[in-house]
Amino acid sequence: MSILAINEQLLRAIGVGVAVVRASDLQFVFHNGPFTEWFGTPEKGSTLSDVLSDLDPKELEDVKQSGLRYSVELQIKPKRRTLIFAVTVSLANGLSEQVLIVECQNITRIRELESMIDSYSTMVERNTRELEREKERVERLLLNLMPRAVYEEFKTFGVVTPQLYQQVSVVMLDFVGFTDFAAKTDPTVTLSELNDIFTAFDRIVEQFGCERIKTIGDAYLAVSGMPDPTPDHATAVAHCAVRFLRYLERRNESHPHKWQARIGLGMGAAVGSVVGIQKYVYDVFGPAVNIASRLQVFANPMNIVAPEEMKYALIDEFQVSELGCVDIKGMGEMDLINVTSGLSMPQGSRSF
Repeated sequence: MSILAINEQLLRAIGVGVAVVRASDLQFVFHNGPFTEWFGTPEKGSTLSDVLSDLDPKELEDVKQSGLRYSVELQIKPKRRTLIFAVTVSLANGLSEQVLIVECQNITRIRELESMIDSYSTMVERNTRELEREKERVERLLLNLMPRAVYEEFKTFGVVTPQLYQQVSVVMLDFVGFTDFAAKTDPTVTLSELNDIFTAFDRIVEQFGCERIKTIGDAYLAVSGMPDPTPDHATAVAHCAVRFLRYLERRNESHPHKWQARIGLGMGAAVGSVVGIQKYVYDVFGPAVNIASRLQVFANPMNIVAPEEMKYALIDEFQVSELGCVDIKGMGEMDLINVTSGLSMPQGSRSF
């Protein structure tokens, strides 16, 4: 068998469509099985341009003149499915004249896989963005339920270790006549009013570096000195209490319902931890909380009551007056003071 016959047999066997055309007139000299299967059997006298009409005649001429390769992707639709081919045309010297070698590779599957990969990558990116947004929403929600330091511990270890804080201060506010108001008012109005007021309280608490722990109905509880120690925790909660009342006074000037509140302050030890395993709530327990809760009951409307032990921490920035000794349920007799705003505003603060 001659070398030419062997080469022809090899070309028929490989999975690449191959055709040989004369460079002079582009008529076919040879074509293998895959080429015929994809593009049909060239008729006698037909040219490469007749069979592959999408080939650029100028590019073919450049191949004949310069010998450079010409590569292009072509699409055909023999039936319902579109096939994509990578076609390469190169110049070669035959036995008697120059010929062009046309190599065709079916890359339909490759392009389909690339398209699938692109679609999958787009889907993964979209899902990743959605997961990131969901993660941010969950983080914001948890940060509304617990201090950041506690959240970081919970995120890292999945649990929150109860912490004892020896010196913290607590502010507890409760509205006067709220039960009657809620019973006579549309619930949506009640909720709107509380939301408006508590939102303002949250801004005040944040301004003075305190931490809002929770609301229980119309009661509002915030602390200073936990989870991060704060030297001036007593004055911080007192400033919050004064601003709470000042905000209510100014709000009452322009709103139909006139809100009045009693406020109690407490100072001492407290324990902070996450309570429950299903609906996570960060809560605070201990003497400081109990004192603030008990003392707000003794306060007259729009007044602030604190234990006498806070007097020396507050006297430089607030007006303090003695209320005398009072028997506190569960705590015995306790000397109390009334706290009102001082003459000057602390540096960097603003009124509400």
